[in-house]
Amino acid sequence: MSLPVRQFHDQEILQARGPKNEVSQSRPYAFLNEREASAAGHLVEISTIFLTNRECPFRCLMCDLWKNTTNDRVSPGAIPEQIRYALKQLPPASQIKLYNSGNFFDAKAIPPEDLPEIAELIRPFERVIVENHPLLCNQACPEFQQQIPGQLEIALGLETIHPEVLPALNKRMTLDDFARAVSFLREHAIEVRAFILLKPPFLEEAEGVEWAIRSVEYAFSLGVSCCAIIPTRPGNGMLERLQSTGEFSIPQLSSVESALEECLRLRQGRVLMDLWDLESLYADEFNLTQQLDRLSQMNLTQTVIPSV
Repeated sequence: MSLPVRQFHDQEILQARGPKNEVSQSRPYAFLNEREASAAGHLVEISTIFLTNRECPFRCLMCDLWKNTTNDRVSPGAIPEQIRYALKQLPPASQIKLYNSGNFFDAKAIPPEDLPEIAELIRPFERVIVENHPLLCNQACPEFQQQIPGQLEIALGLETIHPEVLPALNKRMTLDDFARAVSFLREHAIEVRAFILLKPPFLEEAEGVEWAIRSVEYAFSLGVSCCAIIPTRPGNGMLERLQSTGEFSIPQLSSVESALEECLRLRQGRVLMDLWDLESLYADEFNLTQQLDRLSQMNLTQTVIPSV
């Protein structure tokens, strides 16, 4: 381990923040259509809706999703209205992601009384993907699966299996907690994807790639069917502070490429590299357009393509 690991408390993380963005509880803060490789090996169209709701109660060191959240619980009926609004604007799709900057089964974020109406709105979709903290995977998950005809898939943040870095992320979760959540969901025929960080704070470049690969292998060993790798990026205040002290730096684009290549070669499940905002993160890279296109094609084909 080349960098010492430090622990930060909620208050320190909160104090490093900038202001939140202005949001409306009657509108999702974003929505889009995207394509993704399915487990069956073909491309599927996905409607992705970023719901506006109460901020997540966990204060993760690297998270910037709080920027588009409310301070208080949204009114009953607000989340269904957001979904209706987005679906009217979006083209047809076979799958839907309902991402809510936190935990879909947090009763203070998504009012439980709205779940039947949400289930009715998403009835046409063959797969429904939501995000949730491992500690909040409870009986509400299988109950929601029973309300929808499609397959429920829950995305859990594993982040890293590094024994010192995971606790330092202030996620308040152990690997045993993650394993229990995956086991519980799979027992109820709910599929799981895992979010993995590429080069979180306190890791050097080569370590960042190594631990991302090891974390993907661990997730697949538990029965996770899809791993989404997220290049760790600043933007939440805390990571800028760690950048200034040399305890964090964004992963190099070559690390993004090698992490995806090596994880695809595992052939243990789908691996997707999060390409959001990489064009600004690596704006100075030579041949950036071709490199990002290659990463996109590897996501879609689930095969390693010769480098640019």
